Amino acid sequence: MGEISIEERHVPRTGDHYIAAMPRNRDDLDAATQAFLVASRALVGVAARSLAGVDDVTLPQYRALVVLQRPVPVTVGDLAATLDIHRSTATRLCDRLERKGLVRRRAGASEDRRETSVTLTAKGRRLVDRVTEHRVRDLHMIASWMSPADRQRAIAGLTAFAVAAGELPGVDRFGWADYVGDAPTTS
Repeated sequence: MGEISIEERHVPRTGDHYIAAMPRNRDDLDAATQAFLVASRALVGVAARSLAGVDDVTLPQYRALVVLQRPVPVTVGDLAATLDIHRSTATRLCDRLERKGLVRRRAGASEDRRETSVTLTAKGRRLVDRVTEHRVRDLHMIASWMSPADRQRAIAGLTAFAVAAGELPGVDRFGWADYVGDAPTTS
């Protein structure tokens, strides 16, 4: 069964169609929650489609691979904390990723010799790059279907949402800037 591209799925319509179906009080917390829920489904769909052509890698495994792109050493404990999972779950996740040839573990690589360092292999890095490129293409296509005014409102709204969710613009909490196209800042 062939994959249907995002272009084939798109039914052009304006945001007005959805806005008309929303409750009248646009400042309402319930209306905002519903809009976030709908947008999150769309974004999860983009994320899932970007992994559709990847053999045997789940979304949680992909999240771990993205965390491992950090330019600093990452331990199994760091991975567990970042993904908000139990350390034993992170160990099993690393077991599966290592069997697939996507990560490499090295015991005693950190200052604490009990810690196990985890790094991406070249194969793992290529997979993350390929999935990210697919995701960027899909997001670019979706943004192109929006009017310039809607794109500007989306930028403002999504930036405000990211800040409220703790994803501060310009703050690279995970050390990913070198890997997502942002130039490192120098002081």
